[in-house]
Amino acid sequence: MNIVLLESLGIPDSLLNECAKPLIDSGHSFTAFEKNADTKVQIEQAQNADVIMIANMPLNGEVIDACKNLKFIDVAFTGVDHVDMAAARKNNISISNAAGYSTEAVAELSLCLMLSLLRNVMQTDARCREGKTKDGLVGCELRGKTIGIIGAGAIGTRTAELCKAFGCRVLGYKRTISGNEPDFMEFVSLDELLSSSDIVSLHCPLNEDSRHLINRETIAKMKQGAYIINAARGPVVDSEALAEALNSGYLAGAGIDVFENEPPIDTSHPLLNCKNTIVTPHIAFASAESMKLRAQIVFENLMKWMEGDQINKIL
Repeated sequence: MNIVLLESLGIPDSLLNECAKPLIDSGHSFTAFEKNADTKVQIEQAQNADVIMIANMPLNGEVIDACKNLKFIDVAFTGVDHVDMAAARKNNISISNAAGYSTEAVAELSLCLMLSLLRNVMQTDARCREGKTKDGLVGCELRGKTIGIIGAGAIGTRTAELCKAFGCRVLGYKRTISGNEPDFMEFVSLDELLSSSDIVSLHCPLNEDSRHLINRETIAKMKQGAYIINAARGPVVDSEALAEALNSGYLAGAGIDVFENEPPIDTSHPLLNCKNTIVTPHIAFASAESMKLRAQIVFENLMKWMEGDQINKIL
């Protein structure tokens, strides 16, 4: 098998070499490239590949169609909306993801954003550096707040669990109730969650149902003075509508880790230029621990697929 990694997995070379060694020892070839979003470069690097590994770099249909030997795409990420699924299906290509690698990392950053917003960390940091005091910036505690979790998969559930540990009431919303939901979340309708929550935290996948789920209409159903956290996917939120709600003071603040495109983000983006908003360049998934786990998962995905026992199957 000719295996091509098209972008860094965010781990030291020593660990990458350790992961790849069993493949090489078994007679397979493994080549790692630095990330390059240019379609022509990707085709040149991967045109003879049986397996392509990527993280969150877009892989379009032109690249997939050009790789005539391609049989498996191993995605070192939870979401796969950056892969042209139609092209993969057309070419009968299998896909696995790295489900579960970043559950703790994303949940902890979501909690960090909540705490930072409630305690005015950004503003008081600036005050302190200017030789000023906290006057007028005394914040609030997370304890006792109602947190609404939209999307109750592994990440949403872990975020809920952490919030519950802080003494919060936790509401949850998801499309299908199985009856096996955790007892530390109260599952309600979307409208009830929006109208009752002090903080709404987004953890749903991006699909046609969730695109712009947070828009002018749904924002209007939220409590005045509420906060919103987005560590899911950028297009789940209508950025213009959210910026308007923040700048008008209707919403008290937002913590945004994801945007319509991957960073670097255009500095004119509305969410980079509105009130009381903490923005991070898609870091929620990335911790030293999660990167190591992710590498282990994607190499296990590959080994299992080659053995005819595909795991973490998307296609």
